[in-house]
Amino acid sequence: MTSRAKLLSTSLTAGESSNPRIVGGHGVWFRLADGRDVIDASNTAAPLGHGHPEIAEAIRSAADAPVINEGWHWADREQAAEDLLAIAFDGEDWAGAVRFFVSASEANDAALSLCQALTGRAALATRERAYHGGAGLAREMTVQPQWHGGLSVAGGGVLAPPRLATVHQLPAPSGARVTGQSDPTERTDWLPAARAALADSAAVLLDYSQGGIYHTPAFQDQVAELAAAAGTPWIADETVTGFGRVGGWFQFQHARSRPDLVTMGKCLSAGGAAAGAVVLSSNFLKQLEGTSWQSYSTYRSHPVAMASIRAHLRVSSREGIYQRARELDGHMHQLMSAVAAQHPSVARIDGRGLHWTVELQGPDWRDWRGEEAEPLATRVAARALQAGALIATSGEQTSLFLSPPLIVTEAELDKIVDALHDGLEVADRETA
Repeated sequence: MTSRAKLLSTSLTAGESSNPRIVGGHGVWFRLADGRDVIDASNTAAPLGHGHPEIAEAIRSAADAPVINEGWHWADREQAAEDLLAIAFDGEDWAGAVRFFVSASEANDAALSLCQALTGRAALATRERAYHGGAGLAREMTVQPQWHGGLSVAGGGVLAPPRLATVHQLPAPSGARVTGQSDPTERTDWLPAARAALADSAAVLLDYSQGGIYHTPAFQDQVAELAAAAGTPWIADETVTGFGRVGGWFQFQHARSRPDLVTMGKCLSAGGAAAGAVVLSSNFLKQLEGTSWQSYSTYRSHPVAMASIRAHLRVSSREGIYQRARELDGHMHQLMSAVAAQHPSVARIDGRGLHWTVELQGPDWRDWRGEEAEPLATRVAARALQAGALIATSGEQTSLFLSPPLIVTEAELDKIVDALHDGLEVADRETA
């Protein structure tokens, strides 16, 4: 008789062959239960790698702090907010205040609710193929079909819960640096429909990497201009791209426009504890004068999270970690160009800094059919794991993404892409 699993879980990568049992980690490496060390090639929550001594010390130093909710003053929380604005938002004089949360999903949900309350509008807007989290309004703004908090049915199909809000989808800037696909938003034919959608929306929320979509500065500036004209707040979701993933502190800084709110999570605390945040602009704060933002939670701003955030900011600023992705972008572009040239199974490659997406020939993401035992991307990832790199899929049949810790070296990037080459041999044979 087989024993029943006690842990109910899910995974970005279907099947077991590419989902190893991890027992430890150091730097950019995972230690597996079978004794092997493999490179962590797809982890946006570990910018400083695993077991960083200053993050570990920050956790130890906060371990004996009192259990204190966000309704009571705590000096380290106030200092974490000051550090965030002084370091990561240095020179961004428009940034006004910080609110901490437990996750980016919660931060997005709270920010969207706030915008609905202030504008009196119910509808929301994002771009095609977006992911913003798995809770509340953040889940609603996740328009990829497989991430709505429902059930993926073996044999095909999805059982999804009812929608909570009308969500308008703007066209995605889906060009590709490496494989040369054109960006549909470089045209102007999408602007009238976008203008109408934003006029009806309480907020527009933009993330910068989900689904292999990497925004151009022009796209951000166009959406920001349309939103301002409609009186619609725009929120930059920097959950993945914040704190150096694409070079510099944030992706929005690569364009001229500046958001009304910025949301963040994942790497905010460098893996030390669950954490999220919203940074509000000074202009947006003026709309809150004479009010109280009645959104409350017991574990927001937990002392361990605050200590981890402060340590992350200190290390990244001191050692220039937030600039590493910019420095390595050219090397990654060269490596990805070789991947595209050598593997006929590759349909599209795009990326920035240290976040890259490889899409394979096969079903379009819109045709996602529900759970499959071993989709093509999973089989590629399994072969790459055998070659020494843990590369994740993005929950689709044909997409993989590379996002190693920001401390990765060029030699380690070469090992990751060597493993990817090995894995893609599986796809080349199956799509020939």
